[in-house]
Amino acid sequence: MKIPTSATVVEYDTPGEPDVLVLRERDLRPPGTDEVVIEVVTAGISHIDALLRAGREQEWGEEFPRRSGSDFAGIVLACGSGAQGWAPGTEVVGHLRSGAQATHLTVSTAALVRRPRTVPWEVAGGLYLAAATALDTLDSLSIGSGDTVVISAAAGGVGSVEAQIAAHLGARVIGTCGDRNFDYLRQLGIIPIRYGEGIADRIRKAAPQGVTAFIDNFGQDGREVAEELGVPASRFRSSADRRDVELALLRDDPESMAHGTALLERAVALAARRAFTLLISGFYPLGRVADAYADLQRLHSRGKVVLGTHPVNPFPIIKARDVVESRR
Repeated sequence: MKIPTSATVVEYDTPGEPDVLVLRERDLRPPGTDEVVIEVVTAGISHIDALLRAGREQEWGEEFPRRSGSDFAGIVLACGSGAQGWAPGTEVVGHLRSGAQATHLTVSTAALVRRPRTVPWEVAGGLYLAAATALDTLDSLSIGSGDTVVISAAAGGVGSVEAQIAAHLGARVIGTCGDRNFDYLRQLGIIPIRYGEGIADRIRKAAPQGVTAFIDNFGQDGREVAEELGVPASRFRSSADRRDVELALLRDDPESMAHGTALLERAVALAARRAFTLLISGFYPLGRVADAYADLQRLHSRGKVVLGTHPVNPFPIIKARDVVESRR
């Protein structure tokens, strides 16, 4: 098998909006002892990527040009002498600090888990940061049977995974959202509640026995609503807490990588058992990465937006949600 010596990667030279992203050809280094070369099939995009790209996380500290993305899935092409068990042809799901949006990667085996055939490529490529954040958050709250948990932005990537796993753990789940996502949440077994004035009263009506935990992915009035509902401070997680979890999951020191990979392994197993379904609401060729981020930043997408390196159809696809919203 011929191993490529270069890769197409997504980079940017200055902070900014999605239009600063460009595709470049870069040398691909051969694998070290415990590393493998991956042909990327799919790669995820996340809101935290946009915050980093905009320069809103000053402590990130990487030099320019910077690369983008942390989630990927692909196929092993070559392995180092110490990469036992990762033979060429192995299908994997993995994570990086940054740079996952590329055609090929050289990565540590410590950041990889095997892809079950029951987890589609599109889901696998967008799995890491959303599912690991969801699991870390639910673990920190010890969500389980007997809980009634409110999750805001419950139709989004992280929120939808949190809601489904919380329900899988036995909790009663209330998801706050706009009207357009009511049917989607109901299909997942989540009780939908409309955002806006009077939300606490609507939640009380849906949960007359009370709310035991509150996860705010929306970042507006979550803390005030949680306090009004009598949720203990120890069982509230804010959007700032989510940001901290996501940044921690992007660290590349050995302890952080091991923690992230352990969470990814759990997430892959749960996805394979259909404990949750990650909806892919947008699928873009790698070359349209700026369009993919623009889609995500409109905050209209359910689930995840994902990039493909070799899509069957390289042209933009009109999505049903865009058609419906254009008529309003």
